[in-house]
Amino acid sequence: MNATEQDFWAEQADEPTVRIDRRVDPQVHDAYWQTVYWGEAYYRRECEYEDYAPAYCVGYIGYAQYGGCFEDAEKSLCANWFRIKGDSRLTVDEAMQAIRAAWDHAAQVGEEDFADVPQQAAQRAPAQRQYAAA
Repeated sequence: MNATEQDFWAEQADEPTVRIDRRVDPQVHDAYWQTVYWGEAYYRRECEYEDYAPAYCVGYIGYAQYGGCFEDAEKSLCANWFRIKGDSRLTVDEAMQAIRAAWDHAAQVGEEDFADVPQQAAQRAPAQRQYAAA
């Protein structure tokens, strides 16, 4: 990718509404991707986890920030990739595939882990009130 293309993507980062929730634990997601990245279709043998890590981070943190539809946040995610990619040897296309994989995984984990959050919160509420009063 040349400088003109990079400038184009940087200009496209018209940030959608940002929302942060607590569904994404970066340490958990990082540990997951360290163990499976080499099995992904976009994996290149000459790349190490450190090449993929920034893209995965953009994906799972992006999911927590933007939520909703990946396509609605794609421009911002790409701009975020350029901001944090560091020495990664991934092409933009490879990075976007990794970002999408991390986004999809975060969405899947979020749905599985938080399907019963309202019930869990209701169960914890009395204990929290009791603790706060003590």
